Parts: sequence; structure tokens; C-alpha cells
Amino acid sequence: MHKKLFIPGPVDVREDVLQKMGTQQIGHRSKAASALQKGISEKLQKVFYTNNTIILSTSSGSGLMEAGIRSCTRKKVAVFSVGAFGDRWYKMAKSNGVPADKFSSVAGQPTTVAMVDEALATGNYDVITVTHNETSAGIMNPVKEIGELLKAKYPEVLFLVDTVSSMGGVKIEVDAWGIDVCITSTQKCLGLPAGMAICSVSERAIAAARQVENRGLYFDLVELYDYVHKKDHQYPSTPSLAHMYALDYQLDRILAEGLENRFARHLEMAKYVRDWAQKNFALFVEDEKYLSQTLTTIKNTKGIDVSGLNKQLAERGFEISNGYGDLKDVTFRISHMADYTLDEVKELITNINEILGL
Repeated sequence: MHKKLFIPGPVDVREDVLQKMGTQQIGHRSKAASALQKGISEKLQKVFYTNNTIILSTSSGSGLMEAGIRSCTRKKVAVFSVGAFGDRWYKMAKSNGVPADKFSSVAGQPTTVAMVDEALATGNYDVITVTHNETSAGIMNPVKEIGELLKAKYPEVLFLVDTVSSMGGVKIEVDAWGIDVCITSTQKCLGLPAGMAICSVSERAIAAARQVENRGLYFDLVELYDYVHKKDHQYPSTPSLAHMYALDYQLDRILAEGLENRFARHLEMAKYVRDWAQKNFALFVEDEKYLSQTLTTIKNTKGIDVSGLNKQLAERGFEISNGYGDLKDVTFRISHMADYTLDEVKELITNINEILGL
């Protein structure tokens, strides 16, 4: 029996979207492939609220995160972490020999504008990385406000943002917020199978990257950018056309729903789960303005057996997630992203209530 996946990703994919992945292959150097990839880029620019170049990568989001931090850092990068995925960006920097310092927040607390300001005031950094939506903690960072700080006081610093678990579920205005490299992937709010990463990249980020000698090969942002522009939206390595067919179709669905309607639906689902969690447990993130709108991390104040709960949920056709990393035993998580509706979230919560006797 298929289980509806209310986990941090991958999420359920609509059957009509899945079917598009079975579209017959075409030559990836053909004019038809260029037209497909160009159309996808134009639609993604609307979702990202950007005029910047869109780059597609047959990889997970981590691939383009590594591309950004390795390609763009000339001097030193300040990595701001609110959990496991900020830590991953720091690990990427160190693994690639990129000079980096990590600035970690207390679990459940955001990266603040003051933290960024204090770090950048040293003059040591030419790049910062921020996780917009951290699924381990269920926290959403104030990326807009951090971008405003950079524009006002540190315009020379590049702004790299991980929106893997929020793009397509929350309004992220890449250009207005001054994001130079904005990264996401397909298996979360965009409602597609895992296997493709997406980023927007600014011209000034590419100009900086051209000054970096060792950018790698497969994830070299400059080569990817140049290929897109010189080869009519094609790529140096063979792309996953199957993902592109599904992405093209799903983007039409997303734009037909209306971006503002999509964002409102995600927030509606989030508020329902939050209200239930506060009534029966507690939220891991205490300050409401930093709560994720695509996933809720819940304190396991009742000490329930999450694995046991999931076994019983599986018999009913559902799955949620336990905590991640250091939070594994003290939290559990419910995602509310992509194409789920409030009624489906209510159905999940009803089943949890019946199992737990709430």
C-alpha cells in the first residue's frame, strides 16, 4: 500500500506529473531540448521572482550548494547554520579547501541580522550562506532582512541561500532580496521526484566565480552559466530529460494555481498543524515569526514512540518523520508542502489522534 509522505521530502507526486517522466527521449543537443529547457527557465524565473539566469542540474540540491560555495568564494565564506543543513554547507566548504567560518545559532533559534552584521563587520568575508528553511528544526530564517543588511552595508558580499525546502511553497523574491545564488531541488515544495536541482545565479556571482581558479568540473557554475548562454539553454553534461518533462508540466500547474494561492495554501496547512501541535505537544521553534511554513517540528513532550506511531500510520496509508540528528529522540516532524491540501492534512491529523487517543 502506498503511504502518503508527510515527511521533509521526498513528497507525494501527482500521477499525471509522474506520467510525464515517461515521455520518450529526445536528443539532448537538439533544438527541441533547447526549447524545453528555455521554457522551463522562463517559468522558473516567475517562481523565483528573478531575472537572473536559471541553471538546472541533474543532482540533489546539495550539488548546487557545493557549486555555489566552491565557485564563488575568493577570500572566505561565513556559513550561518541553524541546524544540519547549514552544517552541511560548512562541511562542503572544508571538503573543497574553501576557507570558511561557521556561525551557529542555538537549536530552535534563527540566524539574525545582528549575527550577520557582526561577522561581516570584520571585513573577513566575501560570501555568506544562509539556510532559508531548516527542516531539522522547522525554522525559517529572515532572509529578506539579511538581504537588506547586505545591500545597505555590505554590497560587495555575495549572498548564497539554500531554499531547498521552501521554494515553491513560500514567496521568495530573489531579486528584491538581493540573493546572488538561490538553490532549490525538485522533491519538496515543487512536488516532483528527487533528482534535479535548480538555482538562479546573478551576473555578479559569475563575475566573482571567474576569479576563482579551482571551481571543479561538473559543478562549475561558470561553465554551466556559459553553456546556458552560448549553447541556447543546453548543458555541458547529459541532463535528465525525464525530470525536465515533468518539471515543465508541473510548473504550468503551479502557475495555473497562482503563486499567491499556492503560498496561502501552504500557510493554511502550516497553521492547522501548528494549532494541533500547540494543543497536544509544543512547537520546537518558540518565536512564531520564525516558524517554517512548509514543515512543522514538534517537541515530543508526551514521550510518544514515534516509530511505533509510524508503524500504525503506515497501516492506514500515512508516514510522518522522526527528528533529525541531535533532535531525533526529542522531536518529530510533519511536512505540509507541494500539492497537499488542508483536507489531506486534516485526514492525517485525525488518524494520529485516533492512534494516540488524543
